[in-house]
Amino acid sequence: MRKLLCALCLSLLAGCAVTFIGGGFDVAPGTPREAVVARLGQPQRVVRIDGGERLQYSLQPFGQFAWMVDLDAAGRVVRSRQVLTDANFQRIEPGKWTRDDVEREFGRPAMIDGVASWDGPVMTYRWRDVQGSDMFYWVYLDRANVVRRAHPGMEFVNAPNDRN
Repeated sequence: MRKLLCALCLSLLAGCAVTFIGGGFDVAPGTPREAVVARLGQPQRVVRIDGGERLQYSLQPFGQFAWMVDLDAAGRVVRSRQVLTDANFQRIEPGKWTRDDVEREFGRPAMIDGVASWDGPVMTYRWRDVQGSDMFYWVYLDRANVVRRAHPGMEFVNAPNDRN
């Protein structure tokens, strides 16, 4: 019974991953909200944006994709896109953006940690760059949840053992 349950869970997760990676989250402008939810399922989060709302579909904490589906005031799709990209991360403005701004634009992070050399939380997003490299993007917040710095770094997954 346990093996059957595990197999079922794995097949459901694989189906979600195929939808994300295969472009299944590309939704045509004008599509009604109900059709989006019927096709993609319930979003992980819904946030208010100017003129409407944003449906957030994310594979964080383990995946490297997050899709945002923006709806107008009438509940119709304005645009949908995968947001975990270098170009989008470059939009973050230290000193201006807050944690709420980051989460509105990218969804919840894969993790929130602290480090001894920083007096505030560090948000970590997992993503893949244009060369297909596994990456992290770190967003450093102060105690007031204002972004103070942000930068990418490599995620070494299954890296070869360089020690000889």
